[in-house]
Amino acid sequence: MELFGAKIEPACVYCANGTESADGQMIFCEKRGAVAPYYSCRRFEYDPLLRKPKPPAVLPEYDPEEFQL
Repeated sequence: MELFGAKIEPACVYCANGTESADGQMIFCEKRGAVAPYYSCRRFEYDPLLRKPKPPAVLPEYDPEEFQL
């Protein structure tokens, strides 16, 4: 569990046993059935490929006058 940090909270959103529903509101778990995305059970298996990265930061627009001497 060292990938993406050492202290990852278990959640069904990125569990190897779960599959996200079409609308993204529920997770279909092989072990528990339909559960909430941030539910977790003792059969949690971390899958780093299921984590979604944060969107990139929006850079401010600069005026060309700011770069003139």
